[in-house]
Amino acid sequence: QVQLVESGGGLVQAGGSLRLSCAASGDTFSINAHGWYRQAPGKQRELVATIRSSGSIDYADSVKGRFAISRDNAKNTVYLQMNSLKPEDTAVYYCNARQYYSDGNYKNYWGQGTQVTVSS
Repeated sequence: QVQLVESGGGLVQAGGSLRLSCAASGDTFSINAHGWYRQAPGKQRELVATIRSSGSIDYADSVKGRFAISRDNAKNTVYLQMNSLKPEDTAVYYCNARQYYSDGNYKNYWGQGTQVTVSS
């Protein structure tokens, strides 16, 4: 089992920055990829950024050039640096950890979510 705890959300003006943190505990050695997702009111949860154990990274088009995902393996912590924030970035942000199995299946773990609100 893996436990995820996010922190760092809050209220910021448009153009500002925030850094989200996701601390993992438990069977962290089993994690193959970390991701940040977000869900705005009335919308589906969407992938924002992902970082794999290989080090490869992907971003949603809407955040490319503004957000950066990184990890500190020694601290079992993943970060999401968010710059040039826009009101449309307002959402609950969720940390995700994914464990892949040899048969191709996988298991997702989720944090409790942290609110990010960007005022115009």
